[in-house]
Amino acid sequence: MSFADPGIGRQVIQAPSPSGQTVLLAAACEEGDILGYSTGWKLALGTAGSVINPQVVALKKGAIGDYIPVATVCVVTGYTGGTPGGLIYVAEGSASGDVTDTIPTTQYDLLTVIGVLLDATTISFNLSNVQVIHA
Repeated sequence: MSFADPGIGRQVIQAPSPSGQTVLLAAACEEGDILGYSTGWKLALGTAGSVINPQVVALKKGAIGDYIPVATVCVVTGYTGGTPGGLIYVAEGSASGDVTDTIPTTQYDLLTVIGVLLDATTISFNLSNVQVIHA
C-alpha cells in the first residue's frame, strides 16, 4: 500500500496547549491541512507557478472568514500506507493543503521537508524553521 493523504478525517493528536495562534481564513480548510499566506491564509501548494509556501498546520476545520487555531509543530493522524521515518512534503497538482511522501522532481516545484512519518498513519510536523527550496 502506498502513502495517501485522505484530505478529510485527519485528527490533530498533539499540539501546543493552549495554541494561542489563530489565523483568519481566506480559503476553507480541514483539520490537519497545511496553510500558507498568499493575500490571506490559504491551502499550501507545492506546484510551480502557484506555490503557496507551508507555514502552519490547521488545528481545526474552518470556512472562509473563520478564525482557526494553528501551530507550526504538531502531530496529525489519519493518513494511510506511510513508511515510518519517511519524509513528508507539501503536495503538488490540485491537492492544496495535502501532503505527500513523494519527492517533488518537477523544476520549480516546492521541495521542502515539513514532517516525518512516525508510523503508517501519523505525521510529526515541524514548520517552525522551514527552509523553502524549489526542485
